[in-house]
Amino acid sequence: MNTIFDSADSPGAGTRPVAGPLSTVLLGPDARREHGFWRRLVATEPFRRPLWPPPGPTPDERLALAHARLRTLNSALDSAARPAADPRALAALHEWLAPVDPALATVAGIHYNLFLGSLLDHDADSPRDLSDFLRLRRIGTFLCTEVAHGNDAAAAETTATYDRARDGFVLHTPHAGAQKFMPNTSPAGGPKSGLVAARLIVDGSDQGVFLLLVPLTDASRALPGVRVRRLPARMGSPVDHCLTSFDQVFVDRGALLGGVQGRIGDDGVFRSGTEGRRRRFLASIGRVTTGRICMSASAVGSARATLAVAVRYGGHRFVSGGRSSPPVPVAAHRSHYGPLAEAMATVFAMSLLHRRVLDRWEKAAARPPAEREAADRLVDIAKGWITWQARAVIVECRERCGAQGLLENNGMTELVTGIEGAITAEGDNLAIHSRAAAAMLSDVAQAPQEEVDSAPPGGDLTDLRFLGRLLGQVERIWFGRAAARMARAPQGDPLERWNAASGPALRGVEAHAYRQAAHGYDHALAALPEGGARERLGELARLFALRWIARNSGDLLAAGHLTAGQVDGLTDATEQLVADVSGHLPELAESFALPRELLADWPIAGSRYTDAYDDPDASWHTTATREPAGGTR
Repeated sequence: MNTIFDSADSPGAGTRPVAGPLSTVLLGPDARREHGFWRRLVATEPFRRPLWPPPGPTPDERLALAHARLRTLNSALDSAARPAADPRALAALHEWLAPVDPALATVAGIHYNLFLGSLLDHDADSPRDLSDFLRLRRIGTFLCTEVAHGNDAAAAETTATYDRARDGFVLHTPHAGAQKFMPNTSPAGGPKSGLVAARLIVDGSDQGVFLLLVPLTDASRALPGVRVRRLPARMGSPVDHCLTSFDQVFVDRGALLGGVQGRIGDDGVFRSGTEGRRRRFLASIGRVTTGRICMSASAVGSARATLAVAVRYGGHRFVSGGRSSPPVPVAAHRSHYGPLAEAMATVFAMSLLHRRVLDRWEKAAARPPAEREAADRLVDIAKGWITWQARAVIVECRERCGAQGLLENNGMTELVTGIEGAITAEGDNLAIHSRAAAAMLSDVAQAPQEEVDSAPPGGDLTDLRFLGRLLGQVERIWFGRAAARMARAPQGDPLERWNAASGPALRGVEAHAYRQAAHGYDHALAALPEGGARERLGELARLFALRWIARNSGDLLAAGHLTAGQVDGLTDATEQLVADVSGHLPELAESFALPRELLADWPIAGSRYTDAYDDPDASWHTTATREPAGGTR
């Protein structure tokens, strides 16, 4: 079986029989090609973290470092167009860069995905010169949301009015609420151009929101007609988020990113093969879906790194063992290893769901529209679920590391705050889950009633097939409740009907994510031969399923899908799995394939972590060289 581990840098040859196969489970069968470049890159010197005690860099210095690293990364690519054209490369970029430098992952994702990717997607039939962007003579950014329009960006109010006499467009910001909100548009890092989402006005007619390529800054200031103001400091990575507005800025006709959604011909006539302004907008910003996959990848990588550090620290942080007992590692306590074992089951589930979604989304590109829509919906559901789960895992791991985990040099604080950005970026989680819930509720309403009400046969809590059926029943229960509440709501008021159903419908979306993640476990187990790796993965799969079933045990009992004895047995079954998983936490963390160099940059990841706080001028170093008080005898 192929693995990303190289024989020379495998972190622990003794456990590779388990760690190697599980790395392939997490990173895919083609892990060396898909992840190898990025894994090697983060281990090189330009991407290493500065060690304490020098003062930590300021936010502006960290942003400058992120741009310097972006140039190093770009120079290392055989073609800068590769990540823009390859969703798997983009996802892997985020998976490995986010734990190392969240600001770098942010600016790289914007440049390669939202900016370059959109240019490549929409200009395939009339390619433009991208050399400045491919060589980073200009950095690309993406201006979609506005102060008054975030998740409803289709209602953006920035205008691009076609000027027939000059054969181009005049960009204008009509009021404060239409200022572009949050794009990285300052001159930091070098000259920038942006793709600006603006309402296309042709001969007085609103044709919908399109993207236009607009130069924004030179190396030191905004260009004429463009106004850029830095926003207040944002929690998390120090990206130059700004307010950006336009005062009658002219760009030529070629600035419009055309496609099936519409374009203006040489005759000055607007033509579109897409009906409806909203559909045209969604076609224009199609790269946001890829961005959601990248947010999931960032969350997966950050959660894995944080969990690996917490597991290592728990093994070499010793505490008193009792009045007559020697000190023991803190990981010896159930109160410590239990949350980490549960986090391990969640992190594997996140990773498997991420890969499942990426596979399905890629395949759907050539399928009928209904399949593409279903794949896009699963991307949305996974983005919300994975980033929320990552936040829970990262916060738990930080807490398990105590005060040490609060220090920036131990790598966790940036990830604790950085995950909040992923939860909001490319569509707020709650908004995209609400949209998925509405679509899935409609599907439930059209499903045959016998399918909705079907009950699984009895089973055993150790049987993954039975647990999988229970996960499906949880989903059906919540969507059934949502449908019933919507049916009872007054007709004629869509908002009131949705409000009546949205609570249980969102629980149904959450249940669907759990079921899809459990399917990821099923497929991974089916591909593994008998042996230690399969046993470890099976334990994680059962622990993951049982924790969700326990949260919904009352509903399952009431519906007759669990017996009272099974509900009573959930605690013992879960505790046994926690004990089984905790005994293998180090080798499970090793399967994340984090480079030694990466772990070495976080002091608490090493057994000699106290050395990071040593003081060469302190008494314990100088006492031996001092002359004893009172002179010598």
